[in-house]
Amino acid sequence: MRIALFQPDIALNVGAVARTAACLNCPVDIIGPCGFPFSLKALRRSGMDYLETAQLTSHVSWDAYRTTHAKAQIVLFTTKATQSAIDYSFQTDNILLFGRESAGAPPEVHAAVGARVRLPMQAQTRSLNLSISVAMGLTLAYQKCGLWHRLEGQA
Repeated sequence: MRIALFQPDIALNVGAVARTAACLNCPVDIIGPCGFPFSLKALRRSGMDYLETAQLTSHVSWDAYRTTHAKAQIVLFTTKATQSAIDYSFQTDNILLFGRESAGAPPEVHAAVGARVRLPMQAQTRSLNLSISVAMGLTLAYQKCGLWHRLEGQA
């Protein structure tokens, strides 16, 4: 399982995602361009010392990312999906993709992914924070794939 962030806007969110992913032993792909100068220094404030443990890979563009992960089953988390993430059958080799904070994912990304799912939330709300969405999506996917046991007992 992997997390991918499509052109994130806010370094603090990426740092929080990196921290969560480090704690849960999940690699993170950052698909550029970002809305901030991408660097470990920009992420350090929210990722703190977890950035040394995080498995971060940056990609200059969506096209470059797709070339690297051409055969991957990408699951896009989006408010535009009709299928609930609760009902989706996640697989251990899925990439969980999240769009940018300001605009989500563009039509070409929607068209290129294998599945689109939404997190449950009240109808009158617009969206969840990116780092919260990643934590919820990853938790759900880990639970459905039985991956929590690989973290139990680790210090």
